Amino acid sequence: MKLNKNNFVIFPKGDPNNQSIIFIHGFPFDHNMWNFQIEALSSNYFCISYDLRGLGESAVGDGQYTIEMFADDIHYIIKENDFIKPVVCGLSMGGYIAQRAVEKNENLFNALILCDTKSVADNNDAKLKRAEGIKKINEFGVKRFIEEFIPNCFADESITKPGNIYKETLSRSLSFSAEGVKGCLLAMAGRTDTTEFLSEIKIPVLLICGEKDKLIPPYIMEEMAQSIPDSEYHVIPSIGHITPLEKPEVVNKIIKDFLSRKVKPK
Repeated sequence: MKLNKNNFVIFPKGDPNNQSIIFIHGFPFDHNMWNFQIEALSSNYFCISYDLRGLGESAVGDGQYTIEMFADDIHYIIKENDFIKPVVCGLSMGGYIAQRAVEKNENLFNALILCDTKSVADNNDAKLKRAEGIKKINEFGVKRFIEEFIPNCFADESITKPGNIYKETLSRSLSFSAEGVKGCLLAMAGRTDTTEFLSEIKIPVLLICGEKDKLIPPYIMEEMAQSIPDSEYHVIPSIGHITPLEKPEVVNKIIKDFLSRKVKPK
């Protein structure tokens, strides 16, 4: 089932009376990134995935996005659907959004799950890489950018592993608009730094990272975990940046265990 909400598309699954979990996908992907987790959790939790503005099935609009806008979208989803204390789970760019949404109003949330993400804002080198990405899209098209970017998101063995997860993920991303992808690059380049907030978080926090993550190496998330009181941190061997797709059974077990121990439905 799909529900159009405020210019983006959400996909709820499960019993609305159960504890809700909002899943925020990474860049440049869509809600399908969380299919394995939602399939595993929706019998006991009300799972909500959605496509960020400009990606997947959501509208592109003017292509001018900010992380603040994306964080406000989370608050909008909660308000419009009367969700009480959802858990929010984000990967990479989704993690930037989740952190900012919690920083803006932690009282709205029951717990925070962060996968392969970081709290620090882009430094100058990172901003220049975002700018180079936009330049590449303008000169050579969005498909070339996607084809060159997405292999860095997977461990080499995940790309060659039997099955079609990598190819299916790449194929979906190749359909995205240039305006939407460039808008997300601009949003990430302009995001605020949430590092100082980490030590102030009071809700339960789970952090997950792939051992072979080329974009956000495990030591970055380990430093985050050390800053967050009573947080849990797991490194998953032999996979890269897209942990929910590369080893879904391991990610599912970690999340289920965390939720059963740390999250009391509100």
